Amino acid sequence: FQLQASGGGWVQPGGSLRLSCAASGFSFERYAIGWFRQAPGKRREGVSCISSPGGRIFYANSVKGRFTVSRENAQDTVYLQMNSLKPEDTAVYYCARFSGSWPIAGTWAAPSQFDFWGQGTQVTVSS
Repeated sequence: FQLQASGGGWVQPGGSLRLSCAASGFSFERYAIGWFRQAPGKRREGVSCISSPGGRIFYANSVKGRFTVSRENAQDTVYLQMNSLKPEDTAVYYCARFSGSWPIAGTWAAPSQFDFWGQGTQVTVSS
């Protein structure tokens, strides 16, 4: 199994980035995929999660209205479009495979609900 996150980098406040999470080695369309982030000295935080098919989507309150998650099952890829970035969005961003296809409101952001993690991609927002 592999989850490859990419697209991170440095951006000024107010800028945008699009992260990608490319999957391989498993039946991608059977699983929801989540995005998490972890800043230095802080716990890993759930950012967003998208079911498969993508009819159920969750966002952390801190990113609602600014981030958009989507998926292309034909390409085994999930995207996280991040707009209006703030310095507090600075973190390593990870994608992870949910242990099922249909996350629910109470558990979508719990790392324990995800059974496979990719390596992270650094996002730095500063002026």
